Amino acid sequence: MVIKSLKLKNYRNYDLLDLTLDTQTNIFYGDNAQGKTNILEALYLSGTTKSHRGTKDRDLIKFEHDEAHLETIVIKKGMEYQIDMHLKKNSPKGIAVNKIPIRKASELFGIIHFVFFSPEDLNIIKEGPSGRRRFIDLELSQLDKIYLSNLSSYNRIINQRNSLLKDIDRQHNLIETLDIWDTQLAEYGTKVTECRKTFIKQLNDIISDIHYRLTGGKEHIFLEYESSVGNLTFEQALKKNRERDMRLKSTSVGPHRDDLSFKEGNLDIRKFGSQGQQRTAALSLKLSEIQLVRMLIKETPVLLLDDVLSELDKHRQNYLLDSIHDIQTVITCTGLDEFVNHRFSINKIFHVKNGQVAEEN
Repeated sequence: MVIKSLKLKNYRNYDLLDLTLDTQTNIFYGDNAQGKTNILEALYLSGTTKSHRGTKDRDLIKFEHDEAHLETIVIKKGMEYQIDMHLKKNSPKGIAVNKIPIRKASELFGIIHFVFFSPEDLNIIKEGPSGRRRFIDLELSQLDKIYLSNLSSYNRIINQRNSLLKDIDRQHNLIETLDIWDTQLAEYGTKVTECRKTFIKQLNDIISDIHYRLTGGKEHIFLEYESSVGNLTFEQALKKNRERDMRLKSTSVGPHRDDLSFKEGNLDIRKFGSQGQQRTAALSLKLSEIQLVRMLIKETPVLLLDDVLSELDKHRQNYLLDSIHDIQTVITCTGLDEFVNHRFSINKIFHVKNGQVAEEN
């Protein structure tokens, strides 16, 4: 699968943009704050309906405009798909595939698959668990529509349960309805957790070899899913923590509280690893993501690299560039030196300045 073209209208700092991408390596270079990342964000949005930065739709629309439009042409297994997306300030986005409107965002998933790698991802190991949960959820939502549905149901129910916990103080008889919500929460939460555990097991089969080679045979890495319910069933954990939840007016256990650990032997890299170890683990994780997608969907994803090379040392730069020679890649950077020095094959170069993109030979 490859992205053939991208058109933007009134998106972020772009009035109009019309790009044709190469099937291999596309580099967008220029100073910071010129709009390079906005292009990657638009591509990711067109395949997942979400900004990788978690930005709301209304904030993606160019200042002083009420709507924005994205058109992305995707080639997959010899077939062409046109994805149109209308963003509106005061109503939900509209999405059409080959000019046919879709009712659910999940209908878009599976047409194109992205792996996004930004400097923030290099900190995924050392920062809080929310980023690690987000990584799992974004990847699994692209791979598995059932997971996306179960996660959406879980999030909806957790919000309703938390609202109920706040209301119980004023209407104590509402406590009788908690059992109903707990049963539904346990049903969807268990499905979400089991799917995540399978995903981590599949990643483990891949990441150990990548990490071993990336560290020159010095380190073995192992991922471990940390469930907040421990050895209890989800329903048992909810009952055990009910009084605490009522006191805190929030649900204290479940997939929204789980985490992912990175172990090198007995060392927890999150807490005790050096910055170099943490960054190497993050790079291993992203490269494993690419391989896992290939294995599960029998297609090569599109790789989006947002100014990552400047954050890596020469050894990690070389390893990353050597790993992506056979995948469509869209890269942003401030300069071209790292690619020239690496003698990396560049198929298209674009210069970005003040929301204007110029293709260079």
